[in-house]
Amino acid sequence: MNGKATHTKTRLDRGRGALGPALELVHTGRAPTRAVLTAELGVTRATAGAVAAELEALGLIQVDSRPGAAAGSQGRPSHRLAVNALGPVALAAQVHADGFRAALVGLGGRTVATAPGCVTVSADPAQVLGEVVAAGAELLRGSGLRCVGAGLAVPSAVAEPDGTALNPLHLAWPAGAPVREIFAEQVRAAGIEGPAFTGNDVNLAALAEHRHGAGRGAAHLLCVATGHRGVGGALVLDGRLHTGSSGLALEVGHLTVNPEGRPCYCGGRGCLDVETDPLAFLSTAGRDPGPEVSLLAQSRELLRAEYDDVSVRRAAEELIDRLGLGLAGLVNILNPDRIILGGLHKALLEADPDRLRAVVADRSLWGRSGGVPILACSLDHNSLVGAAELAWQPVLDDPLAALG
Repeated sequence: MNGKATHTKTRLDRGRGALGPALELVHTGRAPTRAVLTAELGVTRATAGAVAAELEALGLIQVDSRPGAAAGSQGRPSHRLAVNALGPVALAAQVHADGFRAALVGLGGRTVATAPGCVTVSADPAQVLGEVVAAGAELLRGSGLRCVGAGLAVPSAVAEPDGTALNPLHLAWPAGAPVREIFAEQVRAAGIEGPAFTGNDVNLAALAEHRHGAGRGAAHLLCVATGHRGVGGALVLDGRLHTGSSGLALEVGHLTVNPEGRPCYCGGRGCLDVETDPLAFLSTAGRDPGPEVSLLAQSRELLRAEYDDVSVRRAAEELIDRLGLGLAGLVNILNPDRIILGGLHKALLEADPDRLRAVVADRSLWGRSGGVPILACSLDHNSLVGAAELAWQPVLDDPLAALG
């Protein structure tokens, strides 16, 4: 081995522990060039170059062979870094009250392909998960890409460490269904490579938004969102989901915002879950939900097309006020530095942002002290992207071990 090769090997050995952090920096868009990667990792230029070359050899990133500089830049040109568009993918799956969807998601949160599924979800979790995995396996066969693993998003708290869905309130599944075990079995049976993971859909939406969307840069990110039914919440602290002692933290849907309100599935009354979800909006606006389109899609369309209608505007204002009351309580307890809203809540924010922000500021201690930014989620199918993040995490932790 010549001297140059020896030095290169030594640099790579020193930088091998930086492979995971380096990949995460490129994955989240925080290291667009090798110069930025060098600075973020705190290593020499030579070590950063060796790390980037190893990630490229693994098929995970692409390094531009011709250094370039941004327009007007006075600095030394640097090699640009990007995720490999032809690299491995994760299989992502989501089940919700109105059906399921499968997708292939690459590094950078990039959706490669999607396959919508049924509109009626069986009461048998194994049947539904078998169907969504089969749809994902078909996508994989068509793509010819390597799979690093699979992730599943479900509309339920997922208890740790067993991976059971404790309260799939808007599905006909039995409480405590072992969804992680069932999903893993279906993934293995389909011949899909890599480990299988399961998580709550809003938790995963928050993780995806923090890494790739409206939550980037937040240290204490609160996400509140409606699904097709119900309301969920999540908290990302310093880049990691806060799931509590057993995976059940942030069940914000069961905050009471209207003590005399609708009965809730949890046994309470007037919870966010039944006062600010799509069914509540349609009912408050005096509209009968149609069976052919999801409640979330119907609600969004009603807001878009008929917001000038008095009954629709009043319904929106009522839901905004109740949502604002719930968010204010969460701000008092959690003191987040950013709030992002998804589903119907995103549409309500966009319909009347001043009203919602005023309610939160007026009813929260920390809101009155300067305000908490409230933004709309920005990713399409963010729960699917978040499900893929679960599958990508072992690769981000140790690329060589995961792909070796």
